[in-house]
Amino acid sequence: MAALAGLIALSIQGCAPAATADADSVTASHIVSITQARAVFTSLTASIDKAAASADATRGLSYLTGSAWAQASAEYAAQMSESIPVTRYRYSHPTFVVPSLHGYPEWFVVEASRSTLTAGHAGAPVETLLLFSRQKASLHWTLSGQAVLSTKLPAFAMDHGYAIPVSTTDPELLLRPDVVGATQAAVVDEGPSAPAAAVVAKGPQTDGLYRAQSALAHAASAQNLVYSWLLQGTTYPQVGLQLRDGGAVVFYGMALNTTVAHPNLDAGKPIKVPAGFFPLFAAPTEVGYHEVYADWTYQYAAIDPPAKARGGQLQVIATQGSPSYGHAY
Repeated sequence: MAALAGLIALSIQGCAPAATADADSVTASHIVSITQARAVFTSLTASIDKAAASADATRGLSYLTGSAWAQASAEYAAQMSESIPVTRYRYSHPTFVVPSLHGYPEWFVVEASRSTLTAGHAGAPVETLLLFSRQKASLHWTLSGQAVLSTKLPAFAMDHGYAIPVSTTDPELLLRPDVVGATQAAVVDEGPSAPAAAVVAKGPQTDGLYRAQSALAHAASAQNLVYSWLLQGTTYPQVGLQLRDGGAVVFYGMALNTTVAHPNLDAGKPIKVPAGFFPLFAAPTEVGYHEVYADWTYQYAAIDPPAKARGGQLQVIATQGSPSYGHAY
């Protein structure tokens, strides 16, 4: 536990998301209502879809912030460069989880069935969490992130129909919400031997992601290349909602930075660019004679159990990741 405490202290300094909220003073009349949340959801999803249908990146990205913006920006660039229709979604059966707020930033969460449109036909729906936010009164509402659920969403603690937000430094949780991402990253970067592994549940986005990245490193080594990866925090909005059992669901964004390089960055045979990243290069003339960068942006939701829970572990329950940056030299 002493080692874990030291790890978390370091994580706060180098990996935890920075605060993004403006401390605007507002009156109680600015509390987000369920009716307002429904109107924002309906308007924004329709506007985002209209922009995607016309491949209008400027308009489409104006409705997005955080991980949603990073993912969509790369998607617009990649799909338009290859003359592929921009991905469009349909949402159904929305459930609104609106926190009781008394100041900015304003935000709320929606759970909805999301279907991908292909040639005008909707695919199989997946349960998805959508985070909407407005940082201050002078800004408009945006979609800040989406993450596909891998399990049923637990019951939220409610107060007169509204959810209860948790502080990023809540001491009643197993992990302070502002180090949730850093603790997950310790397992992804270091594997099961990391002290943090004791408080992080196994899964595709924890020890599973570590194994996947390790496999890529071994494959690169067999070609006399050096592969490295680092999951790190971002400045994207991070929020949390209290659960009935005293735990919380924490929403946060992360960046997975990867590189493939010749030893000592010496010039050598061109390095193969990972699938989906070449359209993200600033110039088509970029060739990886020395190194290739391939970065991903992730949106996560995780259950942070109450501190008193015996054997409690952080559990990632929703994720969405996609390529967001590529470069070679």
